[in-house]
Amino acid sequence: MIDFNQPDRYTLSIRLSTDGFSFAIHPDEGGEDVLFRTFHVNPQHSMAANVKEFLAETDTLKHAFRQTNILIHTSRYTPVPFELYEDDQTELLFYQNLPKQNNEIILCNILSKSNIAILFSIDKLTHQLLSDYFPKARFFASISPTIEYLTLRSRKNGNSRAEVFAILHQKSLDLLAFKNQKPVLANSFKASNMNDKCYYLLNLWKQLNLDQQQDVLYVDSKQPKQDLMKSLALYLQNIIFINPRTEFTETATSRIEGISSDILCLISCE
Repeated sequence: MIDFNQPDRYTLSIRLSTDGFSFAIHPDEGGEDVLFRTFHVNPQHSMAANVKEFLAETDTLKHAFRQTNILIHTSRYTPVPFELYEDDQTELLFYQNLPKQNNEIILCNILSKSNIAILFSIDKLTHQLLSDYFPKARFFASISPTIEYLTLRSRKNGNSRAEVFAILHQKSLDLLAFKNQKPVLANSFKASNMNDKCYYLLNLWKQLNLDQQQDVLYVDSKQPKQDLMKSLALYLQNIIFINPRTEFTETATSRIEGISSDILCLISCE
């Protein structure tokens, strides 16, 4: 059980997505006292309006935790090799790859293990609301800790074959590819049905000229395995489903039903 009399023992990790919000409170030194909650959002309201309601209705967030992390699940990000990144060119680099939108702020995550800078956007009003409520919060694109964790995982495995990780969400798909234990592609797509998700995945296989029999696809999905295998097994030989409980060594957080893998990756990389 969380001891709210000592909030400085804990880290708060909040995840914001159009699919819904969630947060995890976990002790910095490890242990079993972990709290996880989800919050439904109104798709007819803006992100800022949903965040305002979320903050107003969730008293648990008012405690002074040692650290607050805010993960933004978004497809509006672009990876830049760190050697090409200049801080004063953040917006220029971002809008070279993505169309400009009004009222957004561009942030950057430096991924030291992957040697990549992830540039991502967040609505200005949402950013202001969260910054006022959590003045010392760290903001992340949710793809950032995922890339860092999978980079370390790929190096540890030492796999000579290319590896593709497909992370399936309710209305979107994240795809990451590694060759020679280095990230070579990170992209996200809006996709609600399985046919669209498989299209993007198989197109990546073609785009990177991957071997359908030798290279490996890892799938992180809460959808039934049978549906995915039926769609993909005709084209790909090596398909492995990731189990968060074993992937993250049976930690208290990994045993939580419904917790997203990006939160687990962030906690693991801390």
